[in-house]
Amino acid sequence: MELNVLQTAQLQLGHAKAQQAAQKTLTAEDARKAAEEFEALFLAQMLAPMFNTISTDGPFGGGHSETIYRSMMVDELGKATMQNGGIGIADNVMREILRAQELAQ
Repeated sequence: MELNVLQTAQLQLGHAKAQQAAQKTLTAEDARKAAEEFEALFLAQMLAPMFNTISTDGPFGGGHSETIYRSMMVDELGKATMQNGGIGIADNVMREILRAQELAQ
């Protein structure tokens, strides 16, 4: 899977947030928020290839702007999917964040 610049920056930001979270004690609410952000990013990464196969040759299609917009749209679809129940990744990630935090103390 090929990552564009925006996706690479998002992954780096997610990694930086994870490192910050590992350095401080998180409440269950903070862990839940981090887990939901991770699930939204994961869903966006899984949806991206599907949208990359759609042709942009149309009356409004094509160009660099559409590539950027499409990436933003996929990110929002990932967030919306997560907010409407997601696929259950956030629950497991939150549990592991809290477990890892307990082991570190």
